[in-house]
Amino acid sequence: MILSDLLQSFEDCERTAWRFECQPTYAIPRENSGFALWKAGEPKPEGHNSAWHERVRGYLGAGKTLGRVRVVRRPLTVYQQYQLDWGIPGNIEAGEDIRILDMTELDLDLPNQDFWLFDDATVVHLNFEEDGTMINVEQLEDPDLLQYRKWRDTALAHAMPFSEFDART
Repeated sequence: MILSDLLQSFEDCERTAWRFECQPTYAIPRENSGFALWKAGEPKPEGHNSAWHERVRGYLGAGKTLGRVRVVRRPLTVYQQYQLDWGIPGNIEAGEDIRILDMTELDLDLPNQDFWLFDDATVVHLNFEEDGTMINVEQLEDPDLLQYRKWRDTALAHAMPFSEFDART
């Protein structure tokens, strides 16, 4: 499965797309310039991440919901700080429901694997190298849907709305 197939999964889903996002850092080439600007203390450019925001608004307009839980551990990585400052707020503004799960002092039965769960029926893994470079996108054949739903429900039960998360503490 390639990235364009993942985008097709959003089109094909009828109701819900939900992501478990747990890598401490991501090395995403299209984010390089924004990440460099953020690290230099520059203001966020107009239209930052606008392609994703347009997609989110389109999915919501089609009656779908998008959500995710972003796992963090303290101290936050530089990438997580960037994501919390520049990425997540715009995604929420576009309509995505993003919650933060601070695992620093929690011991929950959750995977160390990013995944999307579409319509509670399709599981797509996002596989990464240790440095955050994406290896591939993999739609699972015959996944244990009860387990993935349990992981989603556990993450949501312990996560907090982004607006309540204080990255400084």
